[in-house]
Amino acid sequence: MSDVPGPSAASAQFANQVLETVLETVLQYITSPRDRNACSLVCRWWNRTESLTRQHLTVGNLYSVNPTRAVTRFPYIQSLTLKGLPRSAALWSVIPGWGPGFTAWATAIVGGLCAATVKKLVLKRATVSNSDLELIGRHLPSFRDLTLINCDGFGTPGLGSFVENCKQLRVLDLIKCHIDDCHIYYWGHGPLVDWISKFPETHNCLESLSFECVPYGVNINSLESLIARSPNLRRLRVNPHISIGQLCRLLLLAPQLTHLGTGVLFPHWNENEEMEVKDVEAVFVSLKELIYLSGLRDIKPELLPAILPICVQLTTLNLSCTVISAEHLKPVIRHCLNLQIFWSLDTIGDEGLKAIAATCKGLQEIRIFPLDSTVEAEVLVSDHGLICISEGCRKLRSIVYFCQLMTNAAMKAMSVNCPDLTVFRLCIMDCHRPDHSTGDPMDEGFAAIVMNCKKLRCLAVSGLLTDQAFELFGKYGKTIRTLSIAFGGNSDLVLKYVLEGCHNLQKLEIRNSHFSDAGILACIGHFYNIRFIWLDSCRIILRGCREVARRLPNMVVEVIEDGCCHFLDDDEPVEKLFIYRSLAGVRDDAPQFVEIL
Repeated sequence: MSDVPGPSAASAQFANQVLETVLETVLQYITSPRDRNACSLVCRWWNRTESLTRQHLTVGNLYSVNPTRAVTRFPYIQSLTLKGLPRSAALWSVIPGWGPGFTAWATAIVGGLCAATVKKLVLKRATVSNSDLELIGRHLPSFRDLTLINCDGFGTPGLGSFVENCKQLRVLDLIKCHIDDCHIYYWGHGPLVDWISKFPETHNCLESLSFECVPYGVNINSLESLIARSPNLRRLRVNPHISIGQLCRLLLLAPQLTHLGTGVLFPHWNENEEMEVKDVEAVFVSLKELIYLSGLRDIKPELLPAILPICVQLTTLNLSCTVISAEHLKPVIRHCLNLQIFWSLDTIGDEGLKAIAATCKGLQEIRIFPLDSTVEAEVLVSDHGLICISEGCRKLRSIVYFCQLMTNAAMKAMSVNCPDLTVFRLCIMDCHRPDHSTGDPMDEGFAAIVMNCKKLRCLAVSGLLTDQAFELFGKYGKTIRTLSIAFGGNSDLVLKYVLEGCHNLQKLEIRNSHFSDAGILACIGHFYNIRFIWLDSCRIILRGCREVARRLPNMVVEVIEDGCCHFLDDDEPVEKLFIYRSLAGVRDDAPQFVEIL
């Protein structure tokens, strides 16, 4: 008999090939990670096809997945977003050295099939070594886009090696990273590396360069040369070592910029020339496509009029590094008619917020950070500013607001006037402060936000809160995915209400709240539904933590002590507790002050 397949077999094979091609084509148009994950669960064939067509991979916890397994399953990914520390852990000063390290991931990426296809890498709150940067620069031939956000562990030697070897680099964004080369001076390993000069002289494809967080000066001549030969450069954010005179020379070389971080707007002490307002204004006027402006550190008030001509075209204004008063802000904000995103320090006061509300009707995001985060700090912004924003900026989607005084009435107004909020983070810096006008707990205000804002995904609460607030969170907060609690609640019921009611909750961060072991163990059945739980100073004793680990064998339970390397007794309270899902099991790089149960 012949081995040639009959007509029916050939038809079936052809049909399968057609179906496979159709599925691959359809999956290319599905970009949502949640939708793609759902597709991968249909059957083995869909799982395999989804793996082979996945171009972007996001990992919310570097320790939750084995890196070798991940790059083996997705051999043709082009971009990765990897997150390390929980956001609150980074804000609440976790001990240096806890991790997570990027080294294992860098090794896996370079050693996998994806080494030929990976073009983009975004890292958040992770430790990246100089060797890691050198490795990806040397061994990823298609690599072109690196963004590091709140990362540490590297310095100018790593940056120099990376830019020297990454021939197709288009994006290098270093955002709020801790870059420290102090050991070079003390250990005698040579001077700081002039990393800007390491860009090859033939390099002309740069599109974005951000180094606001680099605490050292750069070779200004090399930087000017790099910008001059980069016609596609759209985003430039420089550090405070670039003076206003140097900045103006850079901007004349790149009038095509859409995003600009200015560093300082002040002449350096060793500059001979004094910049006139008209000279600076002429430079800014040439930036016809500019829509994003940040920096403005140490600004001379008399130079502020120089930026007025470009304000009308701005969609983002970030003054979070600028100590500016309402008096100086008002003339600027009056021209920002198209502003969608605004960040600032609280030095603008309620008067500054009132000016924003009167002008920026299309505002979608606002963040107000404290100049002084101590309880004794002067009251600069309050409930009055929040009410003004809610009444004037009805399109608001996201708000982060640090203040000393707040009322339930202000939050109720916000919930009614801005029902499309997806992010609401309110930090009342006095931990148990009630409504300052009535003395009541802040329950009604936060409950109004949860009940009236139907799209709410991220919620951070503070101030005096009772269990009643969390009962309402559980009842109405069905869309909440991230919940941060500071000094909230007065019993174990807080966990019960939140974990049983908030069905979509993925990240739970709790600080300085009083839970008993019985309370956390009573809710243990809901832990598998959550990506991670971070507890800081919540007075859970070690015995309770051990019981959690025993009952949750497929989750990792880490006990973290502040610089303490000795083992705790079972009856001692733990400082920090981190519980997370992991397919990789227990990590092998835990420092001595971390005990994995």
